[in-house]
Amino acid sequence: MSRTALRICPLCEATCGLTLTIEEGKVTRARGDRDDVFSQGFICPKGAAFPAVDGDPDRLRTPLVRVDGELREATWEEAFDAIAAGIRPVVERYGPNSVGVVLGNPNVHTMAGALYPPLLIAGLGTRSLFTASTVDQMPKHVSSGLLFGDAGAIPVPDLDHTDYLLLIGANPLESNGSLCTAPDFPGRLKALKARGGTLTVIDPRRTRTARLADRHIAVRPGTDALLLAATAYTLFDEDLAAPGALTPHLHGLDELRVALRDFTPEAVAGACDVDADTIRALARELAAAPTAAVYGRIGSCTVPHGTLASWLVDVLNILTGNLDRPGGALFPQAATDKTPRPAGPGRGFALGRWHSRVSRHPEAKGELPLSALAEEIDTVTDEGEPVRALIVVAANPVLSAPDGNRLDQALDALDFMISVDPYLNETSRHAHVVLPPPPPAQSPHHDFAFNTLAIRNQVRYTRPAVPLEPGRMAETEILARLILAATGMHGADPSAVDTLVIDQTLGKAVKDPNSPVHGRDPKELAGLLTGENGPERRLDMMLRLGPYGDGFGVRPDGLSLARLLDHPHGIDLGPLRPRLPGPLKTRSGKVELLPEPIAADLPRLRAALDERADGLVLVGRRHLRSNNSWLHNVPALTGGSNRCTLHLHPEDAERLDVRDGMHVRVKGAGGEVTLPAEVTDSVRRGVVSLPHGWGHDRPGTRLGHAAKEPGVNVNQLLDGSLLDPLSGNAVLNGVPVQVSPVAAP
Repeated sequence: MSRTALRICPLCEATCGLTLTIEEGKVTRARGDRDDVFSQGFICPKGAAFPAVDGDPDRLRTPLVRVDGELREATWEEAFDAIAAGIRPVVERYGPNSVGVVLGNPNVHTMAGALYPPLLIAGLGTRSLFTASTVDQMPKHVSSGLLFGDAGAIPVPDLDHTDYLLLIGANPLESNGSLCTAPDFPGRLKALKARGGTLTVIDPRRTRTARLADRHIAVRPGTDALLLAATAYTLFDEDLAAPGALTPHLHGLDELRVALRDFTPEAVAGACDVDADTIRALARELAAAPTAAVYGRIGSCTVPHGTLASWLVDVLNILTGNLDRPGGALFPQAATDKTPRPAGPGRGFALGRWHSRVSRHPEAKGELPLSALAEEIDTVTDEGEPVRALIVVAANPVLSAPDGNRLDQALDALDFMISVDPYLNETSRHAHVVLPPPPPAQSPHHDFAFNTLAIRNQVRYTRPAVPLEPGRMAETEILARLILAATGMHGADPSAVDTLVIDQTLGKAVKDPNSPVHGRDPKELAGLLTGENGPERRLDMMLRLGPYGDGFGVRPDGLSLARLLDHPHGIDLGPLRPRLPGPLKTRSGKVELLPEPIAADLPRLRAALDERADGLVLVGRRHLRSNNSWLHNVPALTGGSNRCTLHLHPEDAERLDVRDGMHVRVKGAGGEVTLPAEVTDSVRRGVVSLPHGWGHDRPGTRLGHAAKEPGVNVNQLLDGSLLDPLSGNAVLNGVPVQVSPVAAP
């Protein structure tokens, strides 16, 4: 007998609502939920493959503990006993920074990954934190922190209402969007064009998104910041800069004009390989559009000037008066955001509060570069202890960080390692303990992070579609028990973790004059919380204290968990609205247009005016049916266009004597790989393209399907030395490589 259940899809940032068919405790079908208030029935190939992802036979079902050098199945009690015995001696002998924590991208796709890792890091007291952000979006966090005083204040394009959309380094027809949560991003772009709007795409590849565009500018990889700086210069030079209503909220407008004076279209044209007239036309189009939004993503972040490019995206939105207005770029307001504070000066945003031990990389948003993880483990210096123990939660840095071979060897040298991962993959195979979370259908879901980036304010929550199988443990409980075992409280009731958070949060809220519960009794408030478990009670608390919440009875029509459960398809909270100066937390209380770290980095950008790439440079590639390294074990999501090949322009192929399908050797600073070439004019001359997340050929993994066609690890071409200095983000695009034909293996 079959039944249906609702589930928000956790496989990309679009967060589409799904209707699952359940038969005998297994998910057998997934289709779009037409009644979902946000996605309205849209589904992509990843969502359609949810049953295969959920039921992958290679998912681990029980913990693994290393005994006599081998990972063996163990009970949950044995696993947490081993963690307490392995991690505490390291902390007590070498100090908290000797324990590293690595958080991967899937953490933001689960409730547990949002609620518990911050408590783990705080409980350990470690500064050795590494996440997927520094191989992805950290430049955007840093630029937002410097501009707005809050690294989480990221404006998103108002896709459904804008007249002109400029995309740089973004391919949402393949990625479904990133740092911009928008179900059916492709349909929204087509709707933009259908209503007479204009789409411009800046990308060295003619992607599916670029083919849809009215204008495609095939910029030379790595020169995004130069192109954007020249566009901003033109707005000033031709008196097109018109911030309008934003002007009272801006600080440093005149200084910005002076700082950009060297970046004329003529000056940047050679470096960007984009003629000056095109750059000026771009600026004029942005200025003339009734509304416009500039949106940059991973292609503009993972380059040498990633923070400057991210900063300039918002500078263009500001100079054209399109920040914080409908049709432009606006700040979302999520249901679980903290109660908005009164507008005014804040604490600001600081960089470099501490540094990595070996290469002295400054922290950004409390994180050190993932590129530095290997050296922080394998290098001894006089600057404190190396990382001797590692806790890895939903991350696979052997494939996602530069120079995986070095990291592979470094992980083997650790005193102790824990992986929270459903797979025995290229990284978790090194662990002393592996803790497998259950499949997504057996977990609840609320999007804490992505709702802060959504193009429409809404809130949704789905309970587990399928009960936990016998022997499984909820991911929330796994992480709660991990916190207790790692911080010296092994054996305590895991519910104590949630109770502690609730007590602390409510204790602060009642003392906050801006809170709806100011002056009330926190114990009374805790008694009013509903939910079947600690995570649900925490969600109830966050909803009730949030900007749309009921304030524990102050606003009877406000949000609570009970009200949300009464709306299984979600609650629409309305379109994005102007919010300035509310989101600003800078010391001036204004948008800081030219913060000191940005000004100090501009000379490096000026030096790039004279740089030219000799030979080939490498860029990445997105696949619609993939997401980093964790979906290649699902047959329905591999094959077809989702293949690990090297895209090469026909003229470059002819010069190198490479034919389509021939194997080629690609060599970079970190190593070399061999794979088939795919000759295509979808890349510009001088550029080659490789997808990321592949390289499933290491021994000791249990990824049966992925190992059949393992592909190669693009990050092995990098040695980890190239970073954007402000954010610590790895430079993954515009990297010099050498390509040569080889005989077929």
